[in-house]
Amino acid sequence: MNGPIVLGHETSGIVESVGDGVKNLKPGDRVAIEPGVPCRVCKNCRTGNYNLCPHVQFLATPPFDGSLAQYFEHAADFCYVMPDHMTFEEGALLEPLSVAVHACRRANVHAGSHVLITGAGPIGLVVLLVARASGATKIIVTDVMQNRLDVAKQLGADAVFLPTDINIVQLITSFATVTQTFECSGSEAAITLAIRVTSQGGKLVSIGRSAKPLQSIPFFEAADKEIDMIGSFRYCNTYPKALELVASGQINVKPLVTHHFDVENCQQAFEVSEVGRDGAIKVAIHLIK
Repeated sequence: MNGPIVLGHETSGIVESVGDGVKNLKPGDRVAIEPGVPCRVCKNCRTGNYNLCPHVQFLATPPFDGSLAQYFEHAADFCYVMPDHMTFEEGALLEPLSVAVHACRRANVHAGSHVLITGAGPIGLVVLLVARASGATKIIVTDVMQNRLDVAKQLGADAVFLPTDINIVQLITSFATVTQTFECSGSEAAITLAIRVTSQGGKLVSIGRSAKPLQSIPFFEAADKEIDMIGSFRYCNTYPKALELVASGQINVKPLVTHHFDVENCQQAFEVSEVGRDGAIKVAIHLIK
């Protein structure tokens, strides 16, 4: 697909109408929308790993348009009714939160885990929230931008460090024995740092992605330490849990939404989001008046 595409995949809204066979929704329901609809019949779908479905129709992923529209059609079983006290912003944030829930499951974060997060963008920050809710007792965050580290500290990180510090390995390892590392930046340097500081027998989860297809990393160092290197792609079977975490108050995602725009000003919204202008973390575009 080379032509224009409608953007948007972190979405919530109001049900306008439903098909004849739909039993779980009714017009007027306020719903969070899981953006990827799999084929339901391939091997990955049938074994529960539907995030790996090769035929998934994912909003705003060519050739499929996204959700930044007044109306769009979506599979009913991938729409989740929100309780009245949840906001539309919270519903939309279940998408990145699901990325974190899936990654923390993959890494088996539990009570007493010592977690390192490299990259304090939106995904790194939701991993911080989910890791804490999962029982992690020490959480360290690194990022090249001090303002992002400040936000991570406000959200509950126990320690934050600039990776440019020449003593960064010692700073991290002296603070905690890292049992799980979440690499959320896609940076080659961050992956190398993660291998260096993750403890023997620990787990390293790769979430961030880079435009650089090949990375040079100290693989044999990871092998000698028996670090489990784990891939994490989107999510599956996470939306109900993410919704419950937010609805129950265990996780507060509201501070992540820093800017609000009407749909008429969506160009400005994307410009602010692209560069993180004025401390932008998540930018909400509102179509519902």
